[in-house]
Amino acid sequence: MAELVYSPVVFTCKAMFRILDLKLDVRGSEHIPRRGGAVIACTHQSYLDFIFCGLGALPSKRLVRFMAKQEVFANRVAGPLLRGMRHIPVDRAAGRDSYDEAVRRLRGGEVVGVFPEATISRSFTVKDLKSGAARMAADAGVPLIPMAVWGPQRLWTKGRPKNLTQRHVPVAILAGEPITPDARISPTEATTQLRSRMQDLLDTVQARYPATPQGDDDTWWLPAHLGGTAPTPDEAAALDRDRAE
Repeated sequence: MAELVYSPVVFTCKAMFRILDLKLDVRGSEHIPRRGGAVIACTHQSYLDFIFCGLGALPSKRLVRFMAKQEVFANRVAGPLLRGMRHIPVDRAAGRDSYDEAVRRLRGGEVVGVFPEATISRSFTVKDLKSGAARMAADAGVPLIPMAVWGPQRLWTKGRPKNLTQRHVPVAILAGEPITPDARISPTEATTQLRSRMQDLLDTVQARYPATPQGDDDTWWLPAHLGGTAPTPDEAAALDRDRAE
């Protein structure tokens, strides 16, 4: 099937990154199969993570179909693009339908992208994960590939003004070795393993990130355990609870 929308969107994004001189560092793409279904489970610190997660699969010549909230599909600008790129809407009132569609796509040989933390991590660490990514990989019999993205939170994240014109920002994308479905491992155990892998990948890209805060007012994009002023995981959880209430 011709990608009449996805390919032009990828081209446009790459052109914008060149204009902004974003420093992309993509590693681990060899873990993404060139054929057949796979689930990519990515960390989530930015509203832009789906773009960079998708870029992480391009060296393997794969296009990622992301699961995204139904509300985003309702947007008059984003909606037609998402549908044209064949992403998967998630209606929280009918989540089973979205899950079944994702499994059908996986069995059909597509790559499905999931953010198992469900919402952006304000602490810039990996939150507790939903088990859906592990369950759908097991149901479809496809590999589950952990991925970490680091850097886009400096452009646009929760609780901060977006700065989409900021130049020269390094962006690290790292895919890890796949977790192979195993009937002997429960979805809960697989999810625990996935979270550990994702945190290890995130620790790796944070440790080798080439940029540092430029002054005391620029430490917000670093997690507390690395000397930044982002909320701790407990503080971030409290903020999320307050927002939900």
